[in-house]
Amino acid sequence: MKYALLSDIHSNLEAFQAVVQDLEKEKVDDVFFLGDIVGYGADPGRCIQLLQELTTHSIAGNHDWAAVGLTETDYFNPVAKTAIEWTAGKITSRQQTFLAQLPLTKNYPPVTLVHATPHHPEAWDYLLSCKEASHSFNTGDHQICFIGHSHSPITFVEDKEGTISLLPDTTFTLKDAHRYIINVGSVGQPRDGNPHAAYGIYHADDARFTLKRIPYAIERAQEKITEAGLPPFLASRLAEGQ
Repeated sequence: MKYALLSDIHSNLEAFQAVVQDLEKEKVDDVFFLGDIVGYGADPGRCIQLLQELTTHSIAGNHDWAAVGLTETDYFNPVAKTAIEWTAGKITSRQQTFLAQLPLTKNYPPVTLVHATPHHPEAWDYLLSCKEASHSFNTGDHQICFIGHSHSPITFVEDKEGTISLLPDTTFTLKDAHRYIINVGSVGQPRDGNPHAAYGIYHADDARFTLKRIPYAIERAQEKITEAGLPPFLASRLAEGQ
């Protein structure tokens, strides 16, 4: 079986559509979404609609819940807060209900899906270091945990002796008796210096993971953000992958 892992689309329809087109070429068996379909970009409603058509395996991100009042925005930076308030006024009541009903985690043994961290998903903490990863490895018995949230692809691996390290490869085969936390990056707003949309492919039959990067119409996504009256920074950052 072949699965796609998508995260952090953030209302970027152009990036989302480019990834969906690539999924058709990949002929995946199913798609799993790791949160933050809305926020930042100019097409929240159309992105929600496309996600609902694409998969039933979705979890909540902090922007999804913030758009429907389930998460406070006090810790959001001013640009993010402005965008989520704008988003809340653009989506339909049915789309609001969809976002409100998204769960924090889903489990498909041996795989766990969560937006931020498996040990404290509702806190929306970032998982950026091996020390932080140790808390998550100590929670639950999942072999593989797919995450998003930071918008930067990264993989942590715990070996059978309990040593945690970073795995620099973007294509690798998972080993028995090892555990993995895999951040699949962001479809709609990458922050690793590469502006191309990011998503993951997991081949369950031979335990192989590949991170894919897909170019898309960045200038059109930027134009829409500007036309919507959203903060200009949200448009300029797309071309920089920041």
